[in-house]
Amino acid sequence: MSDASTPDRPKLRHLAIIARDPEKLAEFYGGIFEMELFHRDPDGSCFLSDGYLTLALIKHQLDGETPLGMNHFGFHVADTSEISAALVASGADEPAERFTNRPFAEYRAIDPEGNWFDLSAHGFGGPRPATETDDA
Repeated sequence: MSDASTPDRPKLRHLAIIARDPEKLAEFYGGIFEMELFHRDPDGSCFLSDGYLTLALIKHQLDGETPLGMNHFGFHVADTSEISAALVASGADEPAERFTNRPFAEYRAIDPEGNWFDLSAHGFGGPRPATETDDA
């Protein structure tokens, strides 16, 4: 296991929550925790950041079966192909490419318990900490 200061170590940088009222939650997290709203989807989904982690508040679709609450999390990685190979070697399914016009994660994977997580080499958008460089 690599040291926490290793630049290429994967970093947890993204959490996504399915919400009935993303705008209201964005106001809550922005007001209480000073998170910055940096993106809003046409459907009302809101994306915030504390400068370190992005929080996606995804609009719940009434006709969908996706439950409210925690949906997925995401890792910022140096090399998606290296992590994908390690996942497959561990017995996990190969991560699926995410075809989207949004500038977030490139791949979606599933852990052994069925939890979804994203992999991104370019990051999850939003402001970055003042001490972090673009390649972190």
